Amino acid sequence: MNTMTLWHISGWEFAALATAALLVGFSKTAVSGANTVSLAIFAAVLPARASTGVLLPLLIVGDVLAVLTYRRHAHWPTLWRLFPAVAAGVVLGTLFLVWADDGMVRTSIGAILLLMAAVTLWRRRAAPQEEEPGAVATRAGRIKARSYGVLGGFTTMVANAGGPVMSMYLLSAGFRKLGFLGTSAFFFLIVNTSKVPFSVGLGLIDGHSLLLDAALAAFVVPGAFLGRWAVHRINQLLFERLVIAATVVGGVQLLLR
Repeated sequence: MNTMTLWHISGWEFAALATAALLVGFSKTAVSGANTVSLAIFAAVLPARASTGVLLPLLIVGDVLAVLTYRRHAHWPTLWRLFPAVAAGVVLGTLFLVWADDGMVRTSIGAILLLMAAVTLWRRRAAPQEEEPGAVATRAGRIKARSYGVLGGFTTMVANAGGPVMSMYLLSAGFRKLGFLGTSAFFFLIVNTSKVPFSVGLGLIDGHSLLLDAALAAFVVPGAFLGRWAVHRINQLLFERLVIAATVVGGVQLLLR
């Protein structure tokens, strides 16, 4: 595997990865979607392909902490409607990776994220009072869930970048802060865990990457506690603005890389 161990990383590089790991924990318990910045840092310090394998176990650690924190707030009807569409998106993402180069992947995902942010802002301006999460049972709700589910599966497969897409969906579906975090926590724990066998099979996760993960996981935990402390001090409007801003930043950095 073309990756790095602790012994091949400089002090500054490890500090950058540690900061990114801290942000993973914070994003999972406070501002979902902010870990697109972590994705960019990992890809800058490590070989781009190997970085996805190193980052995935850290995302799962953050997912577990988020589930433990917000498990009572998950909205399971939404999750059940999303998973089939996400599976289809993962298949499409796999097919896309067969022929797309790195530049096409980054450009496509960046464009999708910016489009989702723009659509969400437009919808909230046109109709500030969105439907309740239970509205996923409607025909329009099912169509929306399938559309975002396919996009979420696609982006998480090709670049661990499904967070912003699903953030835009949950905001557009009218989820409040805790329901948003509880639903996304279970969603990504299940999705990210299901990706592990494929990453191992592709050689993206091995003993060297797990050694680095073991050192970096210690920074995910305080990040999660920091997010848990901060989320109760962020009002709903600011929370939504931070999620959208994180999505825009992630989309722009993917387009500019």
